[in-house]
Amino acid sequence: MPSIVRQPRFAVPFGRGEIAFDLPPGVTGRQVVTHPAPPLANPAAAATAAIGTPVGTPSLREMATGKQRVRIAVTDATRACPDHVLVPPMLAELAAAGVPDEAIVLIVAVGAHRASTDAEKREKLGDAIVDRYRVIDHDGADDANLVAVMEGPGGVPFRINRHIIEADLVLSTGVVEPHQYAGFSGGGKTVAIGCADDATIAYTHGPAMLDQSGTRLAQLAGNPFQEAVRAVARAAGLVFAGNAVLDDAGRMVAVAYGAPEAVQDHLAEIASPLFTTPIPTQVDIAVAGVGHPKDVNLYQASRAASYLQFAPIPVVRRGGVIIIPAACPEGAGEGVGEQRFRAAMEAAAPDEVIVRARRDGIRPGEQRAYVMARVLQDVRVIVAGIEDPETARAVRCLPAHDLDEALMMAVDLIGAPAAALVIPHALLTLPIVQNAVSAG
Repeated sequence: MPSIVRQPRFAVPFGRGEIAFDLPPGVTGRQVVTHPAPPLANPAAAATAAIGTPVGTPSLREMATGKQRVRIAVTDATRACPDHVLVPPMLAELAAAGVPDEAIVLIVAVGAHRASTDAEKREKLGDAIVDRYRVIDHDGADDANLVAVMEGPGGVPFRINRHIIEADLVLSTGVVEPHQYAGFSGGGKTVAIGCADDATIAYTHGPAMLDQSGTRLAQLAGNPFQEAVRAVARAAGLVFAGNAVLDDAGRMVAVAYGAPEAVQDHLAEIASPLFTTPIPTQVDIAVAGVGHPKDVNLYQASRAASYLQFAPIPVVRRGGVIIIPAACPEGAGEGVGEQRFRAAMEAAAPDEVIVRARRDGIRPGEQRAYVMARVLQDVRVIVAGIEDPETARAVRCLPAHDLDEALMMAVDLIGAPAAALVIPHALLTLPIVQNAVSAG
């Protein structure tokens, strides 16, 4: 009699692939995913159609007529944004308006992350664009290429990349998805944060901002972080944006062009019901999937834990465990912000990280340490499959060889029976707890 092979019940992304698994004995669980939405059959055609009917602005062709210095801020390799789809319609409209190729510069909005490689630029934009147009990286530490656009708290100026400020037309790309601080990403964030200096990033990502109740996932109205982003973007001269909404598989389900704030508001209305899903109560264990490109380093992958715990009610009960499957081939991350994250976590226990941040302020990158320290006050975090276990330990997480080992470690830490929640795309799907009573 042939044996019956039981198929694993769950799967989560891991790099560009996935891991299939079952929960160990004594652990019961369920999975939550983004609500399905029909993907656009032809994203390029949809983008071309959308740019012809912009939201809240005249046509880009009309706006670009006579312009001699056009800048397009595009997302970096850590953002799963389809710039290769969003940018070509912009370039076609600019060409139709008579803007010469040499008048156009594309700026990769790396914020406080590392510069992008040529291969990453080509993957994001396509060879044809990289070969034809000038593509540069923003450098938030290059004082010579930063210009003040408005005054921040205490008289500290907020500065933006000089190429942006000296342009006579500024465009940007972005993806509208849940964002821990901004409510939803997209809109002016690619310019206001991705092309900003350390002071701007430090202020918007500091404890004084992050501790405010309005700074939360999936909320634009009354969000002080979003208000700051919009003010900086307006001051920087951003007038036209192309944004998209993607599903769990990275397929485009909506696209819009036009006034940055109007585009963001419009697409957030589409994204919000897709990405939020109710769950009855808190759980003991969460398996929080990330996948490429966010799992390239632990700075980015750790967002899976903070998204769950900074929900209106934390998804994992106090004393529980969050498992993040992520190889993190770049360790904590190679950029200055990522290295600051690691150094801050390595230097002090979570309670002290929080005290220091609130007392002394933060530098860009250290906000991730502050947020993760707050997470670690309540739960343990295990990084499954991480290539360098010392990286996990350095940021006060536990390393596991693989997901099966991580699950057994979780059971050892909290006991059984236990209730688990599997979120394959924890940076997109937002479980909304209906009852804060512990499941354990």
